[in-house]
Amino acid sequence: MITSYAECSARERLAWLLDEGSFHEWLPPAQRLTSPHLAQLGLPAAFDDGVVIGRATLDGHTVYVAAQEGEFMGGGVGEVHGAKLVGLFKRALRDRPRAVLLLAESGGVRLHEANAGLIAVSEVMRALLDVRAAGIPVVVLIGGANGCFGGMGIVARCADHIVMSDIGRLAMSGPEVIEASHGVEEFDSRDRALVWRATGGKHRWLTGDCDTLVEDDVAAFRAAAIAALDSARPVTLDALEAEHAKIAARLRFDGAEGIALWASLGVADAARIPDLDVAAVLALGVR
Repeated sequence: MITSYAECSARERLAWLLDEGSFHEWLPPAQRLTSPHLAQLGLPAAFDDGVVIGRATLDGHTVYVAAQEGEFMGGGVGEVHGAKLVGLFKRALRDRPRAVLLLAESGGVRLHEANAGLIAVSEVMRALLDVRAAGIPVVVLIGGANGCFGGMGIVARCADHIVMSDIGRLAMSGPEVIEASHGVEEFDSRDRALVWRATGGKHRWLTGDCDTLVEDDVAAFRAAAIAALDSARPVTLDALEAEHAKIAARLRFDGAEGIALWASLGVADAARIPDLDVAAVLALGVR
């Protein structure tokens, strides 16, 4: 039986992903920790501010976890939301769990808390990199309906390991933002096929921005998360130079969009990629 990861709430994903009954939540809704900025604007708040954090076990190993709730303001990061993520990483630095898991689903920073949210995202990145430097792997899972964009897109790429479903999306600027800034001629956000060719899981796996590609299935995400528990990657000069070289190669690419890029990477008959299932894409053996 397949249970869609995308259709689950943040708490449902945690229940499926983690060892049964092992999750202990920090700052649960009963503590009513809400954003003061939203209250001042007369906007509805959530008692967990749209992110669930805590401690659990995964395959018997202690992990610290955070799951963003896409149904609350699109998983947008505000001051309290970001502070909870920072606190999770700082506690991981102190307690040294086997890994930190971030179930990311976010459109980026909340416009209602723009400055506070931007500062929060920068603090999350710094805390995440501190955890990585301590040798504790940070694993990001992306498969929600809202994707992972904006500041959280940057946070995700700071991690050791990224797991995505084929329907997951990852990018800096979202399609609507690009269209609003540069016009529909630059990017038509209503063209769903184009959006997934530019930001979707298959594209990110083929270009090396995602380490593990899975089906939209909670069991597949759990298996991938377990496999990633030993995925720590030291942040070294060699690693950074390799990333810079990959980015430089993309800047030299002179093509229209994803299909042409896949072809340049050696994918035969690249136009058929959108119609392939995950197993068929993985079987191509190109990265």
